[in-house]
Amino acid sequence: MSTAASAEPELLKIGIIGLDTSHAPAFTKAFNADPADPEMQNCRVVAAYPYGSQTIESSSSRIPKYTEELRGLGVDIVDSIDELLKRVDCVLLETNDGQLHRAQAQQVIDAGKPMFIDKPVAANLTDTLAIYKLAAEKQVPIFSSSSLRYTDGAQAIRRGDYGDVLGCATYSPCKLEPSHTDLYWYGIHGVESLYTCMGPGCESVTRTSSEDFELVVGKWADGRIGTFRGIRKGKSGYGGTAFTTEAVQAVGTYQGYRPLVVQIAKFFRSGKPPIDAEETIELYAFMQAADESKRQGGAPVRIADVLQQAQDEL
Repeated sequence: MSTAASAEPELLKIGIIGLDTSHAPAFTKAFNADPADPEMQNCRVVAAYPYGSQTIESSSSRIPKYTEELRGLGVDIVDSIDELLKRVDCVLLETNDGQLHRAQAQQVIDAGKPMFIDKPVAANLTDTLAIYKLAAEKQVPIFSSSSLRYTDGAQAIRRGDYGDVLGCATYSPCKLEPSHTDLYWYGIHGVESLYTCMGPGCESVTRTSSEDFELVVGKWADGRIGTFRGIRKGKSGYGGTAFTTEAVQAVGTYQGYRPLVVQIAKFFRSGKPPIDAEETIELYAFMQAADESKRQGGAPVRIADVLQQAQDEL
Protein backbone atom coordinates (compact mmCIF):
# COMPACT_ATOMS: atom_id res chain seq x y z
CA MET A 1 0.00 0.00 0.00
CA SER A 2 1.36 3.42 -0.91
CA THR A 3 2.15 6.03 1.72
CA ALA A 4 -0.44 8.38 0.18
CA ALA A 5 -3.15 5.73 0.34
CA SER A 6 -2.41 4.85 3.97
CA ALA A 7 -2.04 8.42 5.27
CA GLU A 8 -4.77 9.65 7.58
CA PRO A 9 -6.92 12.59 6.46
CA GLU A 10 -5.68 15.95 7.65
CA LEU A 11 -7.06 17.08 11.01
CA LEU A 12 -10.08 19.36 10.65
CA LYS A 13 -9.79 22.04 13.33
CA ILE A 14 -13.12 23.24 14.73
CA GLY A 15 -13.74 26.42 16.71
CA ILE A 16 -16.71 27.25 18.96
CA ILE A 17 -18.26 30.69 19.39
CA GLY A 18 -20.34 30.96 22.55
CA LEU A 19 -20.11 28.89 25.72
CA ASP A 20 -23.54 29.68 27.16
CA THR A 21 -25.27 26.45 26.14
CA SER A 22 -24.87 22.81 27.12
CA HIS A 23 -24.45 22.03 23.41
CA ALA A 24 -20.90 23.41 23.53
CA PRO A 25 -19.44 20.77 25.91
CA ALA A 26 -21.72 18.04 24.52
CA PHE A 27 -20.57 18.62 20.92
CA THR A 28 -16.94 18.93 22.04
CA LYS A 29 -17.08 15.60 23.84
CA ALA A 30 -18.54 13.99 20.71
CA PHE A 31 -15.90 15.41 18.36
CA ASN A 32 -12.96 14.90 20.73
CA ALA A 33 -13.82 11.41 22.00
CA ASP A 34 -10.94 8.99 22.53
CA PRO A 35 -11.10 6.62 20.80
CA ALA A 36 -12.66 8.72 18.07
CA ASP A 37 -16.14 7.98 16.78
CA PRO A 38 -15.56 6.48 13.31
CA GLU A 39 -17.97 9.01 11.76
CA MET A 40 -16.17 11.97 13.35
CA GLN A 41 -12.54 10.95 12.97
CA ASN A 42 -10.03 13.72 12.30
CA CYS A 43 -12.52 16.38 13.41
CA ARG A 44 -11.50 18.10 16.64
CA VAL A 45 -12.61 21.14 18.61
CA VAL A 46 -9.37 23.03 19.28
CA ALA A 47 -10.44 26.55 20.33
CA ALA A 48 -13.41 28.40 21.77
CA TYR A 49 -14.49 32.01 22.29
CA PRO A 50 -16.63 31.91 25.43
CA TYR A 51 -18.82 34.99 25.33
CA GLY A 52 -22.45 34.46 24.47
CA SER A 53 -25.46 36.26 25.87
CA GLN A 54 -24.89 39.06 28.35
CA THR A 55 -28.60 39.87 28.71
CA ILE A 56 -30.34 36.49 29.09
CA GLU A 57 -29.44 35.32 32.60
CA SER A 58 -30.16 31.66 31.97
CA SER A 59 -27.48 31.78 29.27
CA SER A 60 -24.89 34.22 30.65
CA SER A 61 -24.73 32.44 34.01
CA ARG A 62 -23.49 29.28 32.29
CA ILE A 63 -20.43 30.82 30.64
CA PRO A 64 -17.92 30.40 33.52
CA LYS A 65 -18.87 26.75 34.07
CA TYR A 66 -18.72 25.76 30.41
CA THR A 67 -15.48 27.72 29.88
CA GLU A 68 -13.76 25.69 32.58
CA GLU A 69 -15.30 22.48 31.27
CA LEU A 70 -13.89 23.06 27.78
CA ARG A 71 -10.49 23.96 29.24
CA GLY A 72 -10.59 20.60 30.99
CA LEU A 73 -11.26 18.95 27.62
CA GLY A 74 -8.05 20.44 26.21
CA VAL A 75 -9.69 23.26 24.24
CA ASP A 76 -7.84 26.60 24.02
CA ILE A 77 -9.95 29.55 25.25
CA VAL A 78 -9.34 32.68 23.17
CA ASP A 79 -10.17 36.36 23.71
CA SER A 80 -11.83 37.22 20.40
CA ILE A 81 -13.60 35.79 17.40
CA ASP A 82 -10.78 37.12 15.21
CA GLU A 83 -8.26 35.09 17.19
CA LEU A 84 -10.48 32.01 16.97
CA LEU A 85 -10.77 32.32 13.19
CA LYS A 86 -6.97 32.32 12.81
CA ARG A 87 -6.78 28.92 14.50
CA VAL A 88 -9.62 26.92 12.92
CA ASP A 89 -10.94 25.55 9.63
CA CYS A 90 -14.65 25.72 10.48
CA VAL A 91 -16.95 27.03 13.18
CA LEU A 92 -19.76 25.95 15.48
CA LEU A 93 -21.78 29.09 16.28
CA GLU A 94 -23.19 28.01 19.64
CA THR A 95 -24.16 31.33 21.22
CA ASN A 96 -27.55 30.63 22.76
CA ASP A 97 -28.77 34.20 22.21
CA GLY A 98 -29.88 34.59 18.60
CA GLN A 99 -29.68 38.39 18.91
CA LEU A 100 -25.90 38.10 18.60
CA HIS A 101 -25.85 35.70 15.66
CA ARG A 102 -25.99 38.18 12.79
CA ALA A 103 -22.86 40.05 13.88
CA GLN A 104 -21.00 36.90 14.90
CA ALA A 105 -21.94 35.02 11.73
CA GLN A 106 -20.79 37.93 9.58
CA GLN A 107 -17.27 37.67 11.03
CA VAL A 108 -17.17 33.96 10.25
CA ILE A 109 -18.59 34.37 6.74
CA ASP A 110 -16.22 37.24 5.97
CA ALA A 111 -13.37 34.89 6.92
CA GLY A 112 -14.73 32.23 4.54
CA LYS A 113 -15.11 29.52 7.19
CA PRO A 114 -17.87 26.88 6.86
CA MET A 115 -20.26 27.27 9.78
CA PHE A 116 -22.93 25.35 11.65
CA ILE A 117 -25.36 27.74 13.38
CA ASP A 118 -27.05 26.20 16.39
CA LYS A 119 -30.69 27.01 16.98
CA PRO A 120 -32.01 29.59 16.54
CA VAL A 121 -30.40 30.92 13.37
CA ALA A 122 -31.24 34.40 14.73
CA ALA A 123 -33.76 36.14 17.00
CA ASN A 124 -36.01 37.21 14.12
CA LEU A 125 -36.65 36.52 10.46
CA THR A 126 -34.88 39.64 9.15
CA ASP A 127 -31.57 38.63 10.75
CA THR A 128 -32.08 35.04 9.58
CA LEU A 129 -32.45 36.22 5.98
CA ALA A 130 -29.45 38.53 6.35
CA ILE A 131 -27.20 35.66 7.46
CA TYR A 132 -28.24 33.38 4.61
CA LYS A 133 -28.01 36.23 2.07
CA LEU A 134 -24.45 37.11 3.10
CA ALA A 135 -23.38 33.45 3.06
CA ALA A 136 -24.79 33.05 -0.47
CA GLU A 137 -23.08 36.22 -1.68
CA LYS A 138 -19.73 35.14 -0.22
CA GLN A 139 -20.27 31.50 -1.27
CA VAL A 140 -19.59 30.28 2.26
CA PRO A 141 -21.41 27.05 3.21
CA ILE A 142 -23.61 27.25 6.31
CA PHE A 143 -26.41 25.22 7.79
CA SER A 144 -28.58 25.13 10.87
CA SER A 145 -30.79 22.44 12.37
CA SER A 146 -32.28 21.13 15.56
CA SER A 147 -31.10 17.65 16.50
CA LEU A 148 -34.74 16.54 16.20
CA ARG A 149 -34.43 16.57 12.40
CA TYR A 150 -32.11 13.58 12.55
CA THR A 151 -34.10 11.16 14.69
CA ASP A 152 -34.50 7.76 13.02
CA GLY A 153 -38.29 8.10 12.88
CA ALA A 154 -38.32 11.53 11.26
CA GLN A 155 -35.69 10.52 8.71
CA ALA A 156 -37.61 7.35 7.77
CA ILE A 157 -40.74 9.42 7.17
CA ARG A 158 -38.74 11.94 5.15
CA ARG A 159 -37.32 9.15 2.97
CA GLY A 160 -40.82 7.91 2.16
CA ASP A 161 -40.47 4.61 4.00
CA TYR A 162 -44.22 4.75 4.81
CA GLY A 163 -45.38 6.28 1.54
CA ASP A 164 -46.30 9.87 0.81
CA VAL A 165 -46.78 12.16 3.80
CA LEU A 166 -50.34 13.52 3.80
CA GLY A 167 -50.10 15.41 7.08
CA CYS A 168 -48.23 15.58 10.36
CA ALA A 169 -48.74 16.70 13.97
CA THR A 170 -45.66 17.30 16.14
CA TYR A 171 -45.07 18.56 19.67
CA SER A 172 -42.21 19.76 21.87
CA PRO A 173 -41.49 21.91 24.91
CA CYS A 174 -42.02 25.58 24.12
CA LYS A 175 -40.30 27.95 26.55
CA LEU A 176 -40.49 31.57 25.42
CA GLU A 177 -37.84 34.31 25.50
CA PRO A 178 -39.19 37.87 25.05
CA SER A 179 -36.24 39.00 22.92
CA HIS A 180 -36.93 36.32 20.28
CA THR A 181 -39.74 35.41 17.91
CA ASP A 182 -41.69 33.10 20.24
CA LEU A 183 -41.11 29.69 18.68
CA TYR A 184 -37.47 30.40 17.75
CA TRP A 185 -36.32 29.95 21.34
CA TYR A 186 -37.50 26.37 21.97
CA GLY A 187 -40.49 25.55 19.78
CA ILE A 188 -37.99 25.25 16.92
CA HIS A 189 -37.46 21.60 17.94
CA GLY A 190 -41.03 20.57 17.20
CA VAL A 191 -41.24 22.78 14.11
CA GLU A 192 -38.04 21.21 12.77
CA SER A 193 -39.61 17.77 13.19
CA LEU A 194 -42.72 19.00 11.37
CA TYR A 195 -40.73 20.29 8.40
CA THR A 196 -38.55 17.17 8.31
CA CYS A 197 -41.69 15.10 7.76
CA MET A 198 -43.73 17.52 5.63
CA GLY A 199 -41.02 19.23 3.63
CA PRO A 200 -41.37 22.85 2.48
CA GLY A 201 -44.36 24.35 0.72
CA CYS A 202 -46.45 25.85 3.52
CA GLU A 203 -48.56 28.79 2.38
CA SER A 204 -50.34 30.08 5.50
CA VAL A 205 -50.23 29.75 9.27
CA THR A 206 -52.74 30.22 12.10
CA ARG A 207 -51.95 30.14 15.82
CA THR A 208 -53.95 29.66 18.98
CA SER A 209 -52.00 30.63 22.10
CA SER A 210 -52.61 30.38 25.85
CA GLU A 211 -50.41 30.77 28.91
CA ASP A 212 -49.47 27.09 28.87
CA PHE A 213 -49.85 25.91 25.27
CA GLU A 214 -49.44 26.79 21.62
CA LEU A 215 -51.21 25.28 18.64
CA VAL A 216 -49.93 26.30 15.21
CA VAL A 217 -51.64 25.06 12.06
CA GLY A 218 -49.94 25.29 8.69
CA LYS A 219 -51.70 24.80 5.35
CA TRP A 220 -49.43 23.59 2.57
CA ALA A 221 -49.91 24.61 -1.08
CA ASP A 222 -51.01 21.10 -2.04
CA GLY A 223 -53.77 21.06 0.60
CA ARG A 224 -51.89 19.12 3.28
CA ILE A 225 -52.14 20.30 6.88
CA GLY A 226 -49.34 20.19 9.46
CA THR A 227 -49.61 21.18 13.12
CA PHE A 228 -47.24 21.97 15.98
CA ARG A 229 -48.23 21.83 19.65
CA GLY A 230 -46.00 23.73 22.09
CA ILE A 231 -46.09 22.59 25.71
CA ARG A 232 -45.35 24.64 28.84
CA LYS A 233 -47.44 22.75 31.43
CA GLY A 234 -47.71 19.11 32.44
CA LYS A 235 -45.77 16.23 30.99
CA SER A 236 -43.73 17.29 27.99
CA GLY A 237 -41.43 15.68 25.46
CA TYR A 238 -40.65 15.48 21.76
CA GLY A 239 -42.55 13.55 19.11
CA GLY A 240 -45.52 13.48 16.84
CA THR A 241 -47.51 11.50 14.30
CA ALA A 242 -47.23 11.45 10.52
CA PHE A 243 -50.23 10.51 8.41
CA THR A 244 -49.09 8.80 5.24
CA THR A 245 -50.50 6.78 2.37
CA GLU A 246 -49.40 3.56 4.07
CA ALA A 247 -49.38 4.20 7.82
CA VAL A 248 -50.18 6.37 10.80
CA GLN A 249 -46.60 6.54 11.99
CA ALA A 250 -44.95 7.87 15.14
CA VAL A 251 -42.30 10.49 14.37
CA GLY A 252 -40.15 9.25 17.25
CA THR A 253 -38.58 11.03 20.18
CA TYR A 254 -35.27 12.73 20.96
CA GLN A 255 -32.21 10.49 20.43
CA GLY A 256 -29.42 12.70 21.75
CA TYR A 257 -26.96 14.91 19.91
CA ARG A 258 -24.93 12.29 18.05
CA PRO A 259 -27.09 12.08 14.89
CA LEU A 260 -26.77 15.86 14.42
CA VAL A 261 -23.05 15.95 15.20
CA VAL A 262 -22.44 13.24 12.58
CA GLN A 263 -24.20 15.46 10.03
CA ILE A 264 -22.09 18.44 11.10
CA ALA A 265 -18.91 16.41 10.62
CA LYS A 266 -19.99 15.36 7.12
CA PHE A 267 -20.83 18.99 6.32
CA PHE A 268 -17.47 20.29 7.53
CA ARG A 269 -15.63 17.68 5.44
CA SER A 270 -17.67 18.14 2.26
CA GLY A 271 -18.67 21.79 2.43
CA LYS A 272 -22.16 20.71 1.28
CA PRO A 273 -25.06 21.63 3.58
CA PRO A 274 -27.43 18.68 4.18
CA ILE A 275 -30.49 20.97 4.14
CA ASP A 276 -31.45 23.44 1.43
CA ALA A 277 -31.26 27.01 2.69
CA GLU A 278 -34.77 27.60 1.31
CA GLU A 279 -36.26 24.97 3.61
CA THR A 280 -34.60 26.38 6.73
CA ILE A 281 -35.66 29.91 5.80
CA GLU A 282 -39.24 28.74 5.27
CA LEU A 283 -39.48 27.02 8.63
CA TYR A 284 -38.27 30.23 10.30
CA ALA A 285 -40.85 32.15 8.26
CA PHE A 286 -43.47 29.63 9.49
CA MET A 287 -42.58 30.54 13.08
CA GLN A 288 -42.55 34.26 12.29
CA ALA A 289 -45.99 33.91 10.68
CA ALA A 290 -47.18 32.18 13.85
CA ASP A 291 -46.13 35.27 15.84
CA GLU A 292 -47.99 37.53 13.44
CA SER A 293 -51.09 35.32 13.65
CA LYS A 294 -50.96 35.62 17.46
CA ARG A 295 -50.79 39.42 17.15
CA GLN A 296 -53.81 39.30 14.85
CA GLY A 297 -55.87 37.16 17.23
CA GLY A 298 -55.39 33.90 15.36
CA ALA A 299 -55.99 35.15 11.81
CA PRO A 300 -54.29 33.24 8.95
CA VAL A 301 -50.96 34.78 7.91
CA ARG A 302 -49.26 34.05 4.61
CA ILE A 303 -45.64 32.88 4.62
CA ALA A 304 -44.98 35.04 1.56
CA ASP A 305 -46.10 38.15 3.45
CA VAL A 306 -43.76 37.71 6.42
CA LEU A 307 -40.89 36.90 4.05
CA GLN A 308 -41.57 40.08 2.09
CA GLN A 309 -41.71 42.17 5.24
CA ALA A 310 -38.39 40.74 6.43
CA GLN A 311 -36.83 41.36 3.01
CA ASP A 312 -38.00 44.98 3.16
CA GLU A 313 -36.26 45.37 6.54
CA LEU A 314 -32.89 44.13 5.30
